[in-house]
Amino acid sequence: MPKIGRFKNDASKQAYDRIYRELEGRWPVPSTQLAVPTSFGTTHVRKSGTGTQTPIVLVHALGANCLQWHIVIEDLCRDRVVYALDTIGTAGRSVQTAPLTGESDFATWVSEVLNELGVDRVHLVGYSQGAWHAVLVALNAPEHLASVTLIEPGGVFDKPSWSVLLKMIRAGMRRTDENIRKLNDWMSPGYVLNDLEFALAKEALNYRPGIGWARMLDDSEVRSIAVPMLVISGAETVVSTPERVAARLTDLLPQAEMEIYPGTGHGILGHIPDRVTPRILTFVGQHDSSVDSDVVRAPDRDSPVP
Repeated sequence: MPKIGRFKNDASKQAYDRIYRELEGRWPVPSTQLAVPTSFGTTHVRKSGTGTQTPIVLVHALGANCLQWHIVIEDLCRDRVVYALDTIGTAGRSVQTAPLTGESDFATWVSEVLNELGVDRVHLVGYSQGAWHAVLVALNAPEHLASVTLIEPGGVFDKPSWSVLLKMIRAGMRRTDENIRKLNDWMSPGYVLNDLEFALAKEALNYRPGIGWARMLDDSEVRSIAVPMLVISGAETVVSTPERVAARLTDLLPQAEMEIYPGTGHGILGHIPDRVTPRILTFVGQHDSSVDSDVVRAPDRDSPVP
């Protein structure tokens, strides 16, 4: 049943907000914070950078918020404006007031944010669960996208194993610091959350999200993706099988690009930003002026949020 995201109590919200304020002081570049109205509530947007090239919009991972991008924002916004969103229906500064009732609502939400910002087309970059949200925009509102980059899109192009899901569920049921740390070490080898990041992630577990989980796209949906797409995965990731994803994309969407980085996992962005960020910038640079005549407004979709 569609729902509105919220913290389980005021104390949890206050604790989360306090840590958020501490972390935002570490944002390494000047930024402007915007409160953008949409049909689903007010979206918190952090705007960084200047320039006339096509802007980048960033959509964060599960349990994170726009501050997740602090590791790479300095490079991303060097020559262009970058908008980092707090996803509606998740812990952060966005305030959800209406439920997301179908998958196409994610595209409506992003479209409304862009319209309020006065931006026509962007490069959309999503990480983990944010990659799922980004691909929904690519399917339902491609006219807004110059390109889409999906970082660690678990569950989108293949299904994670039941053993992986069970391990995540067990950690969620026994939320000790030790169990959460162990889960992070297992999912994101090579990247360790600092104390503030860990505290924020832990408090985010007290938020009851108003959004669902990713599902695997069917073949026709994959074939229908009409915007330039880059998929980035760590070879050691546990949320997908990169080789299987690459084979499926080669078969169904051969124009898509995919990079698999050895020696890293789901925490690839924090682990090897010096390799991932240049790849993203090269890709978006190739499509800054791209206007594909095949990109048309997608029909309405009625699929419920899973």
